[in-house]
Amino acid sequence: MSRCWHGRLTMRRRELFAVLGGAVTWSRGVRAQQKPMPVIGWLGNSSPDTGSWPVAAFLQGLAETGYVEGQNLAIVYRWSEDHYERLPAFADDLVRLKIDLIVAGGAVPSARAAKNATSTIPIVFTAVGDPVGAGLVTSLARPGGNITGISICADELAPKRLQIISELVPRTTTIAFLVNRTNTQNDLVTRELQHAAEVMGMQLPVLKAGTEQEIDDAFATLLNLHAEALVVGADPLFVTQRKQITTLASRHAVPAIYFAREYVASGGLISYGPNLPASYRQAGVYAGKILKGAKPADLPVERPTKFELVINLQTAKALGLTVPQSLLVFADEVIE
Repeated sequence: MSRCWHGRLTMRRRELFAVLGGAVTWSRGVRAQQKPMPVIGWLGNSSPDTGSWPVAAFLQGLAETGYVEGQNLAIVYRWSEDHYERLPAFADDLVRLKIDLIVAGGAVPSARAAKNATSTIPIVFTAVGDPVGAGLVTSLARPGGNITGISICADELAPKRLQIISELVPRTTTIAFLVNRTNTQNDLVTRELQHAAEVMGMQLPVLKAGTEQEIDDAFATLLNLHAEALVVGADPLFVTQRKQITTLASRHAVPAIYFAREYVASGGLISYGPNLPASYRQAGVYAGKILKGAKPADLPVERPTKFELVINLQTAKALGLTVPQSLLVFADEVIE
């Protein structure tokens, strides 16, 4: 082989390697410029089974903004199994994973745990009654900081629920109030409800329960107090245990009012409050907006524009109650 030919071959090899090397460098550069898949941390108070419907509603809202779990988004789930004391450790764990956003999927307990764990990672809370009173945000219009979300106004509707159940059970003098003893946020709503009962000339004994057994014990105490009706507090634990609560109310013939339709669908008598799935769906919309660049401080806390009155006539009949026409007229849904 002549030197000239060998030289031309060497040059071609060099040119080929240069082209290949440039292609590899370009490919690496493109991959480096591609944004990694965002990761959301779900901080839930319940379990994967009982928390499936809130997650489904949340994913629906996310999809409306173009994010689909497993395609262009990953979600890391942490479930406290209704043990609120576990939430702070789970929140710290999500922060260590350096996720892009935390969803507090369990009202005030999970939202407070997330807020205490980070002041930089964006947080979207769901199903919180009074986020200002709970110290989560400075105001509804301008939350400030790294946190925003959806309020369901459940606590401030408690006096209205007391009024509704008193209409359903007229001439009652004692209505009990069931709260979760592990949720300190209940203190304010308890005082407000006791004041409302006093104005109405009624007694309002407070029953506290933080476990399944304590819920059973609370109903036993309710019977000993000769309470004629029950207001069930707006708490994530009670949503999880709604079948237990509605079954006990039916077994002991206690007319009870709840804050969400899910109880009535499980056999409860009556509910008045927000649409919970809509709250979680909107939380998904907010999460998508934040992942696209919006700042939590600029997203006002959203409140429900409508509250639902749902009545189960089958349960009313089983309890020997006649539902007043005044309630039926305003009912959004009647289960027959």
